[in-house]
Amino acid sequence: MDWLTEVQNRIKRKNHVLFAKDSDFLADIVALIAQQNHRTMVLWAFEFADETVRRLSARYPNETRLQTAVTTSRDWAAGKVKMHVAQRAILDAHAVAKEISSPEDIALCHAIGQACGVVHANGHALGFPIYELTAIIRRYGIPECKVPVEMRKQQYIEKILYWRGHYKEHSGDWAAFMLTD
Repeated sequence: MDWLTEVQNRIKRKNHVLFAKDSDFLADIVALIAQQNHRTMVLWAFEFADETVRRLSARYPNETRLQTAVTTSRDWAAGKVKMHVAQRAILDAHAVAKEISSPEDIALCHAIGQACGVVHANGHALGFPIYELTAIIRRYGIPECKVPVEMRKQQYIEKILYWRGHYKEHSGDWAAFMLTD
């Protein structure tokens, strides 16, 4: 089944999240993520989280929890705060989704939370595309979403490959647990 049909079926079932972790459409990203070291994926996730926070900040200028989640997660990755501090900030970012009504923006809040969670484990990395691609579909609708979704998926792949080759150039500090891969 092609990904658009899969998404249409999930919409009919009234799913909020329009891609599954085992989606054939995401299989190449799953495989690529599995091959990366932790720092590569954290830098990848922060790049996309920063971009998404900027977009949402334009729509919700008084909302600071999304930026706080990213900043605190960066501090966690650098060893400046402990996991429980970052975890609270990440949960607060997810809580923003419960306070807004736009399905697109709800998905983007969850995408940010998932991106921040990559500091904990690379397994959270797939959450960003799952939620952000859901947001793209919510924005454009079916079938107009096809090109933007496929283009964004390619950007995820390109950025993973970029950070794989450039993670050593990161000028910030890394916590000891980030250096074990």
